[in-house]
Amino acid sequence: MSDHGADDHGTDEETVEAPDSEYEEGEKSPAEARTTAPQSTYTMRDVGIGAAVTVVGLLLAFVVPFLLA
Repeated sequence: MSDHGADDHGTDEETVEAPDSEYEEGEKSPAEARTTAPQSTYTMRDVGIGAAVTVVGLLLAFVVPFLLA
């Protein structure tokens, strides 16, 4: 039902080579040089603001629709 042979995958058996690296041997590439930064410190004020935002979000999501029903 296809005009193509069973072994035809659309290639002519080409070999594609990877490009040469732009970094000297032993030199670190940007991916190897990256590190993960530690988590920033936060204060109790930041925790309080986060809690307040959570409470307001819960009120809007659950209490207001219940009151309007």
